[in-house]
Amino acid sequence: MHKQLIELLKELHLPMFREYYAEFAQKAISNEFSYEDYLYELAQRECQVRRDNKIARLVKASKLPLEKTLQTFDLKRLPLKLRRQLDVLLDGTFVGRCENVLAFGRPGSGKTHLLCAICHELARQGKRVCFVSCDLMVQELLRAKQELKLDKWLKKLLQYDALMIDDFGYVKQNREEMEVLFTLLAHRYERGSVLITSNLPFSKWEQIFKDPMTTAAAIDRLVHHSVILELNVPSYRAEEAQKRKTADV
Repeated sequence: MHKQLIELLKELHLPMFREYYAEFAQKAISNEFSYEDYLYELAQRECQVRRDNKIARLVKASKLPLEKTLQTFDLKRLPLKLRRQLDVLLDGTFVGRCENVLAFGRPGSGKTHLLCAICHELARQGKRVCFVSCDLMVQELLRAKQELKLDKWLKKLLQYDALMIDDFGYVKQNREEMEVLFTLLAHRYERGSVLITSNLPFSKWEQIFKDPMTTAAAIDRLVHHSVILELNVPSYRAEEAQKRKTADV
């Protein structure tokens, strides 16, 4: 019976049932579990492992920096208003509404870490996330355009519930690069969430999109359904350097 049961559980793709059914059976006998309790314990273990494996796959596929999570972010650095905004974003419902999240701040303010932390939580909720630097995204879009596959590539990106573009405007783009970037934003408008970090305030986005009309159109699409996070906080890198300097004295 034992061998036959193992084979059946293999066929049903229930690895946790195979691994724990005997152990849980002994526990059930010792604690006088009902049949339902015994089955529930096994099913709960199976589902938990599947959820954990799914999250691990989603995080790996997202290419998010593994160390930039909510657990490693110092929330005390954020003003109360930002912490309240973060609490709302962490429930993930903004993704279902195709809302964007735009984080602005000076280098070292923690904007990339903060948005990555939000994206990690989205992955834990079972949502598909993609993390990419702005420069790399532009190069991929240009390559797709040159190969006459831009439309196909844009549709592929719609598979992601949330697309995080880091360092938006950090590297200056030429007109062709700007055009594919604008095409991406226009294509995702009201179709999927975009999360963006940038050192540049909107008033300087003409440096990215080269002309006032395109700049205004890009900003309009992004802010129409969006949450804006302004990280007007000191550089954590500078703070860490100061702490090390003080410790060495």
